[in-house]
Amino acid sequence: MGNVLSLFAQSFGISTENAFLLLILLMVWSLTWKGFALWKAAKLSQRNWFIVLLVLNTLGILEIFYIFLVAKKKETSQNN
Repeated sequence: MGNVLSLFAQSFGISTENAFLLLILLMVWSLTWKGFALWKAAKLSQRNWFIVLLVLNTLGILEIFYIFLVAKKKETSQNN
């Protein structure tokens, strides 16, 4: 694992300690968005979206797209 972290740090030109902190930050960011998106997909009974969001790791990009575009449209149509 140390070699992978060192390689990651070298590729970004940062120290190993900063690379470790960056990876932790990215994991927290991604997990936060993934959890919120999965919760919304389950609440709206969108099984296919739930599976896609669960399997794909996109650092929150797909999750943010789902939350603010797809889920918002579904919630709006359910409220009318």
